[in-house]
Amino acid sequence: MKFLHIADLHLGRRLHDLSLMEDQRHILRQILTIAQDEQVDAVLVAGDVYDKPVPPVEAVELLDSFLTGLTELGAEVFVVSGNHDSAERLAFGSRLLNKSRVHLAPVFRGAPPPVTLSDPYGTVEVYLLPFVKPVHVRRIYEDEEIADYTQAVEAVLRRYSLEGSGRRVLLCHQLVTGAVRSESELLSIGGLDNVDGAVFAPFDYVALGHLHRPQWVLRPTLRYAGAPLAYSFSEGDQEKSVTVVDLGEKGSVTIKTRPLTPLHAVRTLSGTAEALLEAPESENYLRIVLTEADSQPNVWARLKRRYPNLLALEYGARPISELTPQDAAAQSLTPLELMENFFQSRNGKPMDTSQLALVRQLMEEIWEDTL
Repeated sequence: MKFLHIADLHLGRRLHDLSLMEDQRHILRQILTIAQDEQVDAVLVAGDVYDKPVPPVEAVELLDSFLTGLTELGAEVFVVSGNHDSAERLAFGSRLLNKSRVHLAPVFRGAPPPVTLSDPYGTVEVYLLPFVKPVHVRRIYEDEEIADYTQAVEAVLRRYSLEGSGRRVLLCHQLVTGAVRSESELLSIGGLDNVDGAVFAPFDYVALGHLHRPQWVLRPTLRYAGAPLAYSFSEGDQEKSVTVVDLGEKGSVTIKTRPLTPLHAVRTLSGTAEALLEAPESENYLRIVLTEADSQPNVWARLKRRYPNLLALEYGARPISELTPQDAAAQSLTPLELMENFFQSRNGKPMDTSQLALVRQLMEEIWEDTL
C-alpha cells in the first residue's frame, strides 16, 4: 500500500504580511501531480492544515479544491488537526466526508477508532491522533496522572489494542524529542512539549506533522514530512518535499521523497547596499541584511526597485557567514534557558531547584492556555 505523507500546509499563511495564497495554490497543484504519478492509495495530512483557527475564505476554498482533487484520483484521504487548526472547524462534516473517503480526525474526546484499509498483504489500520496537550487528555481520562506530553500521548495510545502482527499507521501532530525546529514554528517551553518517540514503537509508520524541516527521528519510519513551502527565512535553505511511503508486508517499509519547486524561493542576502544594488535582480522573497554601520538614504526604495519581493530589511548586522558559534548557540536557547540566564545575570547566582520548578510550572500553564 502506497501513502503520500504531507503536513503543515498552513493555508492562509502570510510571510511578512504578504499573502502566500498563490504560492500555496502552486504547490498544491504539484502535490496533486505527484499523487497521480505515484498512484498512491492514500494521502496522510498530518496537521496544521490552516494557519489560523479561523482561516480566511480563500484558504477554505483552496482546501476544498485540493481535497476534491485527491478524491478524484481515487485516493483515501486522512487528516488530523494541528496546533494552528480549530479541531472543531476542521472536523465539520466529517461523517458526510467519510462517504467520499475523506477521513477527518474528530474533536478529541478519547482515542478515536482506526480506519481499516486492505491490500494483498492484509489489513492496514490507520490511526488519527489530532494535536493534544496534557490538559486535553486529563479532562477525558480523569483517573490518569498526566504531567507531560509524553504521558498524554501514551494515555491515548494505551486505549488501543496494539498487539499482534497487523500493520499500523499513525497520523500525529506533536514534537518528538530530538527533532530540529525552525523559527516559523510556535516556540514553547524547552522540553515541556516533547513526546518521547518510544511511545510510537507499535506503529509501522508514524506520519508526523508540526515541524517544518523534513526529517526522521529515532528511526526512518518516525518521520516529519515538513512544510511544503518555506514559511520563514530560516527555512530558505531547506529542500521542501513530500514523502512517499510504500508499505509492504509486515516489517517492509520503503520511504522516498519527491522534491517541490516553489513559485518563489525564500532567501536572505547580506552585504553592503552598494554591492546589493549592483547584484542581479531577483523575484525571490527576500530578507536583506545590510552590513555597513550607517544606512543610506532611501535605501529601502532603491533596493525595492531592484528586488520587488523584498520583505524585510535589517541594518548593522554582520554577514550571516560571520556569525560565531556563540551567536548560533544564543539563538537556539529555549525560553526556560533564557529565563535561567536572565535570573543569573540579575542575581549573580543560578535559580535553585524550587525556583526552577516554579518557573517551569508557570511556563507550562501559560503554554497550555495558548496555541
